[in-house]
Amino acid sequence: MKFTLSWLKDHLDTEADALTVAETLTRIGLEVEGVHNPAEALRPFRVARVITAERHPQADKLQVLTVDSGDGEALQVVCGAPNARAGLVGVFGGPGTYVPGSDFTLKKAAIRGVESNGMMCSARELQLGEDHDGIIELPADAPVGASFADFAGLDDAVFDVAITPNRQDCMGVRGIARDLAAAGLGKLKPLNIPAIEGSFDNPVEIRIDDPEGCPAFYGRTVRGLTNGASPDWMQQRLKAAGQRPISALVDITNYVMLDVGRPAHAYDLRELRGAVSARRAKDGEKVLALNEKEYELDGTMTVIADDAQVHDIGGIMGGEHSGVSETTTETLLEIAYFTPDNIARTGQKLQLTSDARSRFERGVDPAFLDDGLAILTGHILDICGGEASRLTRAGEPPVEPRRVRFDPNRTAALGGIEVPVDEQQKILERLGFRIEGSDAIVPSWRRDIEGTADLVEEVTRIIGYDAIPAAPLPRAEGVARPTATRSQMIERRVRRAAAARGLDEAVTWSFIGAEEAALFGGAPHVLANPISEEMKHMRPSLMPGLATAVRRNADRGATSIRLFEVGRRYLADAERPTVGILLAGDRTPRNWQDGKARGFDPFDAKAEVLALLDAAGAPTANLQLTMGAGETWHPGRSATLGLGKNILAAFGELHPRVAKALDLPTGTVAAEIYLDAIPASRATERARTAYSPPLLQAITRDFAFMVPADLAADNLVRAIRGADKALITCARLFDRYEGEQGLSLAVEITLQPGEKSFTDAEITEVSKKVVAAAEKLGASLRS
Repeated sequence: MKFTLSWLKDHLDTEADALTVAETLTRIGLEVEGVHNPAEALRPFRVARVITAERHPQADKLQVLTVDSGDGEALQVVCGAPNARAGLVGVFGGPGTYVPGSDFTLKKAAIRGVESNGMMCSARELQLGEDHDGIIELPADAPVGASFADFAGLDDAVFDVAITPNRQDCMGVRGIARDLAAAGLGKLKPLNIPAIEGSFDNPVEIRIDDPEGCPAFYGRTVRGLTNGASPDWMQQRLKAAGQRPISALVDITNYVMLDVGRPAHAYDLRELRGAVSARRAKDGEKVLALNEKEYELDGTMTVIADDAQVHDIGGIMGGEHSGVSETTTETLLEIAYFTPDNIARTGQKLQLTSDARSRFERGVDPAFLDDGLAILTGHILDICGGEASRLTRAGEPPVEPRRVRFDPNRTAALGGIEVPVDEQQKILERLGFRIEGSDAIVPSWRRDIEGTADLVEEVTRIIGYDAIPAAPLPRAEGVARPTATRSQMIERRVRRAAAARGLDEAVTWSFIGAEEAALFGGAPHVLANPISEEMKHMRPSLMPGLATAVRRNADRGATSIRLFEVGRRYLADAERPTVGILLAGDRTPRNWQDGKARGFDPFDAKAEVLALLDAAGAPTANLQLTMGAGETWHPGRSATLGLGKNILAAFGELHPRVAKALDLPTGTVAAEIYLDAIPASRATERARTAYSPPLLQAITRDFAFMVPADLAADNLVRAIRGADKALITCARLFDRYEGEQGLSLAVEITLQPGEKSFTDAEITEVSKKVVAAAEKLGASLRS
């Protein structure tokens, strides 16, 4: 919402400057995104008079002017404007002046061999309009040498205020002025409502055939008007608000919308056939809107139509066919109340936004139809002339008064501020509420007020949120308890461990496209109102987002990419906290001897998974490895780690079909860790045991076994570790050799003595148990 300071002062009697207004707006909950003064860029430009104008000796379309800019010294300026002539008073920019519309700084220059000291400016060059056919012409009595910005009244600050969806009353300058008056920054001026009786009956029948979508539709005709350009003051305000002036009728409807928050529409009466009604669209009906796009409608949408066709997408945008033009002499003015929910649904379906929609879907004031139409008609009669008809009313707006319980004591309890009861009442009354006993009558323009807490918020924000005293939260006596949940603690430990291992964290979108979702079994959850079609499905895997990050890094020359993400997968039953890992490129830099670099393999992914599971507190020593991680993964180069049927992680290479679809670099390996599958430690609630390192040194023994080709090394290590759980504290595979005799696996075991050192007999007994356990799997001790 943009407006100027002078515009605000049309509604607010105040002497406050722009800075004070901006600070007050922010203090009462209306966020000011920016304040700028267009005059600042035009300060160097001055009013100047052309003394002489002679033809350029080297160019027929150029003139050499002598210009008086008020310095007492005439300057020579080369000018190509067709209206440049002796005696003309215009706008001059001297050397060193920045021209905002052309984006360059003036300097002395020779143009076709003739020196030029600045330029006489057009409206476009000063960003005051689109006119570039000639230089600006000012009145002959304009003070030469004066600042053009001051002379033209351009010294007017422009505010840009972000209006939250609940503050529909502040979608007009009038509503913002009301809030500032309630905050004590001035006095709200009475709204000027012209009394327009009308001199003839409205020739157009107006009716409502869709009372659910359009409860009220008011209109009148104005004939004998002239639709020329709107006044300069109106055009300046519209430009400051980001609107492009078009014609008087269009500009007036836009101005009324911005001024008092009341959207309206003007139809060219010549293009209407028969009665005009608010009705439901027919499935398949089409309308060419004012944005020159055609929209196909359905039966849930409210439209304004005559006997021949649809002319308006109700409350959102008018149609091209019946729009007013420079030749319009008769117009039908429409002011209606549209149901907010219906407007929002229609706009979402059509993917169509407009200033009118932004107001109607928030909820405009249903009691402001008569006054709004009177204001609109008054401007048209003043600017365009003509004669107005009597008013036609169809339907009834929902203007039943709403009561909310007013409890002054709740302001201290909820808002944290002690405010006297009479002061609370005055604030609410200045905002338009009426206090009747223990009730507050809600004004018709405040659709967002529903309960006592809303009244507390109104009082609190007008007093100022900065007035709320700071108070520490109560703290229970004794030892503080941790506030983070187990899930949050696991995510923190995993994130730190991954970063410590040299992985870079990525944060990707939770939304992906349908094709990416299909690669991972499809997405059970689809957004009803997505950002785009490529971001419509809630991700069932973290891999698509990480793949996009990998490609982006690879395209920028990264040779070793190690990414991880801690996020959520969205499955049919729940959101699942997950760690995703992608490793691509070179694992090690090129070797100086042979110039080769080693890429990543599934064992690198396994190492990362085990390290992060260990950091998360998973019992990594008990995890079982199972080949193959599912249809998404490579059938021979992937595996899972789990405890029985409880899968904690999957790792390896993605299926070639998936890797190709995601456009991953060759040799990329991946992993997913399912954090919610990690079992809670049984010792979580127990006291920490005292650290007691073993008194005696551990010993190791190596065993090499000839094993069947299909025996998994993990099964062999697990069997050896279980041969004597009391004495064998660790077993690990350290060598694999395949020769003519077959496959050999070497395993190192660690024996930890307790109260006394092992005897040879005890070590021999443990060795026999190890060999026996291996033999049960078909292995034999290598000779």
